[in-house]
Amino acid sequence: MRVMIISDMEGVAGIVKFGQVSAGEALYEEGRRLYTEEINAAVRGARAAGATEVVVMDCHGAGRDYTFNSLLPELLDPGCEWVVQRDWTEYTGALEHGCDGALFVGMHAMAGTALGVLNHTVSGRTWHSLRFNGVEVGETGINAALCGTWGCPVLMVSGDRVTCAEARALLGDGLVTVEVKEGLGRYSARMITPARARELIEEGARRALGDRTAVAPYDPGRPCTVEVDFHQSDEAERYRHRLGVEVVGPRRIAATAEDWWTAWRAFFF
Repeated sequence: MRVMIISDMEGVAGIVKFGQVSAGEALYEEGRRLYTEEINAAVRGARAAGATEVVVMDCHGAGRDYTFNSLLPELLDPGCEWVVQRDWTEYTGALEHGCDGALFVGMHAMAGTALGVLNHTVSGRTWHSLRFNGVEVGETGINAALCGTWGCPVLMVSGDRVTCAEARALLGDGLVTVEVKEGLGRYSARMITPARARELIEEGARRALGDRTAVAPYDPGRPCTVEVDFHQSDEAERYRHRLGVEVVGPRRIAATAEDWWTAWRAFFF
């Protein structure tokens, strides 16, 4: 059984401030340790469920050379391999070769979600919202669509309470979710301890991979229109002459293609 783990930092137990997830900040090293140990818990759960190959992909943009590179290699469980990519959603090799299931660890809610800890979508500075065929999604949806392109279902999501609810609403009630904190605001939360969170993630991963038919691979629809709203109009203007992208409003761009992946690549590649 081959498993893909896609991870982000903001949904990790113990993390509640941007300083914990931003390169160069005093609290970043603490955040990296908490992050790596939750990944390790998912690796252990996957291995206990019978995974023979586990590939971890860090999807957190920490800044500087730490973007998609926040994991602490010396602390990583030896039962996995991990990917450092240059651009978000750039690496697809493990999915192309065939994965039986994906586990999402440390996910956060989409931008503007009430009680979503550190909520944002792709870039808190520039992106306001994202839609697939009119359905607003966050980074859980984007990563689920990435996995679904190669027929890989997302079987588990961990993060705060509203992130787990967002994931179930999009992917179905068969999804295993692991709540590690309850947001009290964007920068505050009531949390379980990191040790307990790791226990729950390990068990959740093992349980999720025990029934790989509980969730179907996610497909946003075909054809697919991907729309992005920015906070400011100048961000949309940057795409004015990008092939395949249309500026459809003062702060909105859109791309339409036979599938979401082709439309998405018009933005990033």
